[in-house]
Amino acid sequence: MNNKYLKAIGFIIAVMVISYVTSMWFGGTGKIGGTESLKDRIIKAGKIRVGYVIYPPSSIKDPNTGKLSGIFVDALDEAGKNLNLKVDWTEEVGWGSMIEGLRAGRYDMIGSPVWTSAPRATQADFSIPLMYSAIAVYARPDDHRFDKSYDPINDPNVRIAAVDGELSNTIAKEQFPQAKIVSLPQLASISEALLNVATGKADVAFVEISIAGEYLKNNPGKIRNVQPANPLRINGNTMVVPEGEQSFKSMLDVALQEELNSGFFAALVKKYETIPGSFYPPARTFDLPK
Repeated sequence: MNNKYLKAIGFIIAVMVISYVTSMWFGGTGKIGGTESLKDRIIKAGKIRVGYVIYPPSSIKDPNTGKLSGIFVDALDEAGKNLNLKVDWTEEVGWGSMIEGLRAGRYDMIGSPVWTSAPRATQADFSIPLMYSAIAVYARPDDHRFDKSYDPINDPNVRIAAVDGELSNTIAKEQFPQAKIVSLPQLASISEALLNVATGKADVAFVEISIAGEYLKNNPGKIRNVQPANPLRINGNTMVVPEGEQSFKSMLDVALQEELNSGFFAALVKKYETIPGSFYPPARTFDLPK
């Protein structure tokens, strides 16, 4: 057997070994470390690690006990129970850093309500929407510049209060690029944006009706919805999962859809919603027989 033949056999064996090792390492899925998907790892561990943003009434934290509750918290706990998985509320995060932590693997998903957006979709995937909410424009009661059109907001002399990393910040940059953004730190309460408007530090804030309604209950007459019949945006409230983990997303979606179908989620909204009618249910995908 000549050397050229031996070299050829050696080369073939080397290629086979490299292919095998690569297959074992990447698992044919592009996931470093083996074939296990996120769903497989979660089921093996028996728990889902969850990052969350405090955002009442969907995610509420008791200041004395640290206990979490709210529409989305209770919904995910119920989904975990039905999936026979423990829900471990691992880490409180900010709007601007939540996806970064997800991509770094610090938790398996984000369990507080997150509005979908194109920039976020480049970094993560989303569950089915559990409810929809309207984002309105709030100004001081004596400021009527925006009552007929939102176009005048797009002016260098107009100041928009927005929390860093939160969707209102994205809306401000995309829809009103000429306006000035008065930034708040990402762990700030959304109601602080309304406070900035009420105290004259900003001219407008883009806030959910439910959040503004709570603020107005404690601060009557300080701000107003400039166009009640014309919300600036209507967004779906979802949970966030890692990009590409389709089997985990499908499992979560089935568990959440079950809650929508059974009326469990509607009961949660009724329990926690302090401003009636501030959340809109998803449209049914079927018609009842006549």
